Amino acid sequence: MSDYEHYEALVVGAGPGGAAAAATFANYGIETLVLERGVEAGSKNVSGGLIYAEESAPYTIDDLFPGFREAAAERPITKYRIHNIAGDKVESFDLTDLHEHDTEWSDSVLRRKMDSWLEARVHERTRETGGGLLTGVHVNGLLREEGRIVGVTLDELDPITADIIVAADGVNSELARDAGLMDWDEPDEWFQGVKAVVDMPEAAIADRFDVAEDEGAAHLFSGDLFEGVRGGGFLYTNRDTLSLGTVFHLDSLVAERAEPHELLDGLLTHPLLAQWLGDDYTELEYSAKLVPDSKKVALREPHFGRLLLVGDAAGQMQAQGPIIKGMNHAVTAGALAAESYAQAKSRNEPEKAGIRYARKLRSEGVMKKLRPRGYELLRGVAEDDGVTDVVDTVLTSAVGRAGIRALSGRLERLYNVPTLSALMPDTRTPYVTLPAVIAEELGTRVREASSVTPPDLEARIGGLTYDTDIGNPHITLRDESYEASGAAVAACPVSAVDFGGGCYREEVVRTNGSEERVVSLDTQPCVECGTCAVVADTDWSHPRGDKGVEFKWG
Repeated sequence: MSDYEHYEALVVGAGPGGAAAAATFANYGIETLVLERGVEAGSKNVSGGLIYAEESAPYTIDDLFPGFREAAAERPITKYRIHNIAGDKVESFDLTDLHEHDTEWSDSVLRRKMDSWLEARVHERTRETGGGLLTGVHVNGLLREEGRIVGVTLDELDPITADIIVAADGVNSELARDAGLMDWDEPDEWFQGVKAVVDMPEAAIADRFDVAEDEGAAHLFSGDLFEGVRGGGFLYTNRDTLSLGTVFHLDSLVAERAEPHELLDGLLTHPLLAQWLGDDYTELEYSAKLVPDSKKVALREPHFGRLLLVGDAAGQMQAQGPIIKGMNHAVTAGALAAESYAQAKSRNEPEKAGIRYARKLRSEGVMKKLRPRGYELLRGVAEDDGVTDVVDTVLTSAVGRAGIRALSGRLERLYNVPTLSALMPDTRTPYVTLPAVIAEELGTRVREASSVTPPDLEARIGGLTYDTDIGNPHITLRDESYEASGAAVAACPVSAVDFGGGCYREEVVRTNGSEERVVSLDTQPCVECGTCAVVADTDWSHPRGDKGVEFKWG
């Protein structure tokens, strides 16, 4: 092997999955180096976000990091509701039973605060075994010798070798793609989330959401307020801020040519939210990310050679209707990956760590949650366009509406059945048609008027912190034609049709009397969500360490 710096274990990414892996390696006395590309852990990360501790999970974040909830989380979530919306009519259901199913606790979190707290603990614990944690370094690929993975390559440092590598580098994992384990070919395998962090004093949160200091509320939104795009909205109370956002199936976003920032504004300005947002709306940060649809992309064998994938890098994000869990699965996976290596090493068969890890994901029930068998069996029929058209036609008919009215006393109970959420098809029926009909037939008209005026896209972009890597763009257009890359103009969360300040812009080029629609790219305002890697013909990588966007809240 080449004479590079060597560690027994390398962990790429210092989010909850990487932190869990590093802490578990340290518990086994394994020399571990953690590499993080942000200026600080969390500076590149975005989440809705709630973190769960499941009763059935072998590892939870507070098991691995005592004091986590008190120091790194925002509020325990004690109220959980979904709002079915049609115009200004709303029918709300209490989903607390669903939220508390298999739940020890659930807290709202902000990623910059949470991940930076984890970073400090990980650095302390890995130093005890001869390793440590480095920030501001971008791992850009895998190092191979004679075809075998032996380490990683970096922008800022010489390659580093290791006996085991855990890729916890997020949904845009360059290591997963380099290993051929993950790709960006199908928009229907991904969601796009867009989020605003909103300032709100603790006293206002207590009053407007009717919660005590040790309580918090989560609200979900679905129906006709999102221009027919499949997905929904969320609102989570933090200590003295709110997290509000939208999450949509990327293929639906592209098909409807909807613009993410406008869909977010549609939520923020809906009259239902006037009771919570009041007339003092102050937006602190705008952000976005891709979210893997675990039902389709969670890897059954998330390993290749010395490389093990955890969290979003392995597609381990459970987004099944109102069940939205990701960080807890990353924690479990990170700990199981490290445990698998330690056990395989103790049996003098470290090369079997990946096989052992995949087996643990199955035996501990993680894969059953991420890829429900019932969904896979029904998907072919339930997601057929013809079947969807028939179901929607029946639902919106007089007969269907009568059925909704007849079920009015049982609908809330049905919404709280975990198995039904896991079976939910990725069609417009559960996201748009059904909630809109429920609201129309059972809902109450909202009388309040919203006074919220969200910042425009230019102000949102201008409010972000960037360190532009001049001369080193992290995205390049392979094909600038509108046919190949035009979808990014609307789908990119910092771009928009007829907006000249975003990443992607549509232009008309006139040459020799002919006109051609083309797309131009400016990566400076990029929020590094990766949307364009799926919908446009691009070469995409993360910026170099410390460069690009820096989220203050996340």
